[in-house]
Amino acid sequence: MTNMTEEIQKNLKKEIDKYKQVQKDYSKALIQRQQLDAQLNENIAVKKELDRMKPEDDVFKLVGTALIKQDLEEAKQNVAKRMEYISSELKRVEELITTLDKKQDTHRETLEKYQHMFQQAQLKASLSQPKA
Repeated sequence: MTNMTEEIQKNLKKEIDKYKQVQKDYSKALIQRQQLDAQLNENIAVKKELDRMKPEDDVFKLVGTALIKQDLEEAKQNVAKRMEYISSELKRVEELITTLDKKQDTHRETLEKYQHMFQQAQLKASLSQPKA
C-alpha cells in the first residue's frame, strides 16, 4: 500500500469512529426523548385527575413508602412545574436530536468522500504496479 492510501485509510477509520460516536449519542437522545414523553404523558394524566377534584377532596403524595396529605393547589402547582420542566427538557433534547442528525449526515458525506478517495488510490496503485 502506498503512503497516500495508508493516510486515506487512517482518516477513514477516524471518521468511522466519529460517526459511530454520533450514532451512540443519537440513540441515547432518542431514548431520553421517549422517557421524557412518557413522563409528560404521566403528568398530563395526573393533572387531569387533579383538575376533576373538588377543593375539599383529599390529595395524597407518595413519599418513600408513606402517603402524605397534600394541599390540592400545591399538588396542582407541583404538577404544572414538573410539566414545564419536562417540556423544556423535551425541547432541549429535540434540538440535540436535530443537531446530531445533521452531524450524522455530515459524517456520512465525509465517509463517502474518503471511501471514494481510497478506492481511487487503490486503483491508481494497482495500475502503477508492473505486470508480472
